[in-house]
Amino acid sequence: MQNGKKKILIHTLIFSPDGVSTAYLYNDIALAFQKKDYEVVVLSTTPHFNVVQEQLAEQPMKWGVWGLYKKSCYKGIEVYHVPQKKFKSTLLRLIGFVYWHIVSFFVGLSIKNVDVILSPSPPLTIGLLNLWLANIKGCKVVYNVQEIYPDILGKNEGVVFNVLSKLERKVYNGSDAVTTIDQVFYDTIVGRFNEPEHLHIIPNFVDTDLYRSGVSTAELDKNLFPDTDSIKLLYAGNIGFAQDWEPLVRLAEKTKDLDVEYFLIGEGVRKRYVEEKKAELNLDKLHILPYQPRHLMPAILAYSDAQYIFMTPEMEGMGFPSKVYTIMACGRPLLVCSGKDTPIVNFLDPVACAKLVTNHDLEEKTDEMADWLRSMTREQLRAMGAKGENVIKSRYTKEIVTAQYVELCETLLK
Repeated sequence: MQNGKKKILIHTLIFSPDGVSTAYLYNDIALAFQKKDYEVVVLSTTPHFNVVQEQLAEQPMKWGVWGLYKKSCYKGIEVYHVPQKKFKSTLLRLIGFVYWHIVSFFVGLSIKNVDVILSPSPPLTIGLLNLWLANIKGCKVVYNVQEIYPDILGKNEGVVFNVLSKLERKVYNGSDAVTTIDQVFYDTIVGRFNEPEHLHIIPNFVDTDLYRSGVSTAELDKNLFPDTDSIKLLYAGNIGFAQDWEPLVRLAEKTKDLDVEYFLIGEGVRKRYVEEKKAELNLDKLHILPYQPRHLMPAILAYSDAQYIFMTPEMEGMGFPSKVYTIMACGRPLLVCSGKDTPIVNFLDPVACAKLVTNHDLEEKTDEMADWLRSMTREQLRAMGAKGENVIKSRYTKEIVTAQYVELCETLLK
C-alpha cells in the first residue's frame, strides 16, 4: 500500500484490446477495483485471440524497456503486454508460452508496492508465477478457477496428468483465496484443499448496459444477416475443441426441410471442419461468418431466435461458457448439448430458459433437437428467453458480481 491506496496486479493471458469474453470479464473486474480507489495494474499479452481494430485504435500500445513488452492505458489503468501469438506450430506455441511466462515474471517483479495479485485459470502455470511473485513481494494471491486443470484434459493418469495434479494443488493451497464459478466446480475441487475455507464461489457476470433485450437490428449488414421469416439459431465465439461441431452439422442436415437457419460466427481450429462439411453436404442454411465487432453483438443476439452451445463430452464437466450470461441478458433461449450434472445443465435447468439435451448419442440427440425445433414457435422461444433475462438482472450483473471480488480482497487485506 502506497499513499494509503491499495494496489492490485491483475495477471491474465487475455485483456483489452483483445476482444473475447474473458477479456471483457477482466476489463470489468479491473474497472470495479479502480472505482473502489485501488491502483490497478494489468500484466497480460499482446492481443492474439480476436484483434479488434477499433479497440486497438482506442488503446494504442508502445514498446517498453528493451523491446520485451508493450504498454498501453485502458481507461486510466496501466497495462503491460508481453508479446504472444497464436502459432499454428505446436513447438512455436510452446516456445511462445514459455517466453511469455519468463518475461511476465520479471515484468511482474518490476511492478512495486503490490498488495494483491488476481489471475484467472487457465493456465495453471500463471498461478505458480503468482505464488513466486507474492512470496518475493509479500502480497496476497487470489486465483480464479474458470476451467479445471488437469481434469479438462480428459485423462486421469500418466506423467503429465500427475505433474499437473501436483501443480494444481500447489497453486490452490498456496493462494490466499481461490474462487470458482459455481457449485459443481466447487464440489469438484474442494477436496483438493488443505483448508477448504479458502475456496469461494463467485459466478461470472454480464454487462447489462451493453447486453439487453429490445435492441434494434437496423445496423446489421443485411448481406450477412438478411431479413427473413426463418427461425435463426446462432453461435458466436471460439470455434475450437471445447464445443462439439458434429451435432451442428448433423442437425443442419436433418432440418433442411424446416424454415430454420444456422449462423456460426467466429474463428478457431475447428472452423475448417464445419466449412468442409457445409460444402460436402450442401448445407445452404448454415452460414459461417468471421468475428463481428463487439458493439454489434447485442444486435446480432437480437437478430437470433435462439443460441446453441454443444459441449464435447470430454470438456462438458470442466468448463462453463461465459457467453451463457450474455445470451440470457439479451432475452434469448439456448439450445444446449451437455451431459447430466454438468455446470451448464445444472445452471440452466431451474431457470427453464433452455432446451437441454443430455443424451450423448449423436443420432438420438440430433433427432431430439430437430423435433424440438419443429414444435417451437417464435413466441414460445421469446417466452423462454424472458425467464433467463429476469434471472440475470436479479443476480448476475457486473455491478453485483464484481463487488464480490472487491469484497474478498478487502477481507484478505484487513
